[in-house]
Amino acid sequence: MRELAEWLQATSVSTTIQTVDWIIPLLQSVHIVTIGVVFVSSLMIALRVLGRMRVDESFVTVWGRFAPWMWSGLVVMLVTGVLLVIGEPVREFTALSFWIKMTLLAISVAGTALFGHKLRPVSPTAPAAFSSGARTAAVGLMVLWLAIIFLGRAIAYDVEVWGSLR
Repeated sequence: MRELAEWLQATSVSTTIQTVDWIIPLLQSVHIVTIGVVFVSSLMIALRVLGRMRVDESFVTVWGRFAPWMWSGLVVMLVTGVLLVIGEPVREFTALSFWIKMTLLAISVAGTALFGHKLRPVSPTAPAAFSSGARTAAVGLMVLWLAIIFLGRAIAYDVEVWGSLR
């Protein structure tokens, strides 16, 4: 993997991202803002399942309001994340935090999509009584998103975070 990272780091796109002073801070800023959008959108959906927010609205209404923000934010995060990896591939590919984050991200995205698919009733006016399993899944997804946020930040401090585990 290191060979791939070193090759990628030597490409003209990577060199441009590395050498133009404003590109990485801009990409990081957009990436972080969209993480906030994705997390808060997911949080609102989860809190609806838990019966803590927007209980006066159907799940379909809450999903319809927040899911587009979440999915759009994920697309922006994907684009900015790929560009950040291209800009600093050795740092990313050699960081345990990066690989754990990517694994949890794949689980979270799949879980969130499944969550929305399984919990949307056929009728928008159908009562949304959620099982304890659905409520547990909502809490689990929030824990996963928080771990992703932590791990994203931990990439810069990978050795300090994981120490001898690397």
